[in-house]
Amino acid sequence: MHAALDMGCQAFTGMGRVGGRAPLQGRGAGPRARNPLVVQAAGNTFGHSFRVTTFGESHGGGVGCVVDGVPPRLSITKEAIQYELDRRRPGQSRITTPRKESDTAEILSGLAADRQTTLGTPICVLVRNADQRSGDYAEMEAAYRPSHADATYDFKYGIRAVAGGGRSSARETIGRVAAGAIAKKLLHEVAGTEILAYVSRVRDVEAVVDQETMTHEQIESTPVRCPDPDSAGRMYAAIDEVRTRGESCGGEVTCVVRRCPKGLGQPVFGKLEAELAAALMSLPASKGFEIGSGFSGSRMLGSEHNDAFYMAPDGSVRTRTNRSGGVQGGISNGEDVVLRLAFKPTATITARQDTVNRSGEDIQLAARGRHDPCVVPRAVPMVEAMVALVLADALLQHYGQCELLPRSSAAGADVPSHTQFSHAG
Repeated sequence: MHAALDMGCQAFTGMGRVGGRAPLQGRGAGPRARNPLVVQAAGNTFGHSFRVTTFGESHGGGVGCVVDGVPPRLSITKEAIQYELDRRRPGQSRITTPRKESDTAEILSGLAADRQTTLGTPICVLVRNADQRSGDYAEMEAAYRPSHADATYDFKYGIRAVAGGGRSSARETIGRVAAGAIAKKLLHEVAGTEILAYVSRVRDVEAVVDQETMTHEQIESTPVRCPDPDSAGRMYAAIDEVRTRGESCGGEVTCVVRRCPKGLGQPVFGKLEAELAAALMSLPASKGFEIGSGFSGSRMLGSEHNDAFYMAPDGSVRTRTNRSGGVQGGISNGEDVVLRLAFKPTATITARQDTVNRSGEDIQLAARGRHDPCVVPRAVPMVEAMVALVLADALLQHYGQCELLPRSSAAGADVPSHTQFSHAG
């Protein structure tokens, strides 16, 4: 039994020593020779080659990220990062949280003296918190908000940051969005990749959008971030109606990736759609993920669902339809990556609800604080950021494994894919 624990400990930590000391000893060793089982389970770092660690709590001194693995000589400005943060910023309209934060980015490391060229060293971005109202959370110190992380953080840690929800607050996503801005720039510079997300549904209002022609400007032209003006107006009204009643509602965000490089994804456990699902389902309030045909594909025949191949004039292999959503066999095929993410209603509402407190008593709670009546308008840049982080990470892994040697002898009918990164040299 002790030998099995020894093996498990090494498997969890990935090394033969735990915390700088020897691992658990075998059966013959005495009690003093055995150390506690140590598991690496922090959960605040994302990615493999393009790695992002976010830090900070909602009502702490600040939030931000450290991005490691960014290639040197990439041009990225503070203004590009700030633009994405401004899209995520609270207080944008009547249907978002009224918390007033400038969310001004400070880049502390990783840039050359010109402040716009990456060094290849870790990039740290800090955003200081300014508009905290910790007193609004006095009731939540003792009572759990239904369907919020209050209770589960207590179950897990036995302690939690009450004010603003701590790490469970959507304010944590500032670090993701800042890192996503860097990832977007890398993808665009290497492959011309464009990532566009938009609100496709709020409650029972569903948008009708031409995904091939929609633009970023159309998406940003409405406070709901829906490029269908008629649907955007009805979505706004639906969110405003629940807001006035102290309620909240959910919705869906659709994301389209144009000019995604071919070959991204690592079978079998690193399939591109698996990495995208894990990344997007880590966003606050996310409850469902689909790519391509999604669940509707389960109701089709193979002949109905298969995407037929054809040779395009430029010599590339294309598909006439895109039910695969740009990913086949866990690897990107060069078509648009199309995915959808469902978000639940915001858990914190002012309507009175049944709950329990830390003393184990059944009580009622009418929560205070400043919260979005619907998260999806501000979730759009968060979705784009997480997709960009996955693709940037996959790009570095693919290039490191598959593009170092000449592809002049590479097999396959798709000749353009053999030179898709030739300009990067």
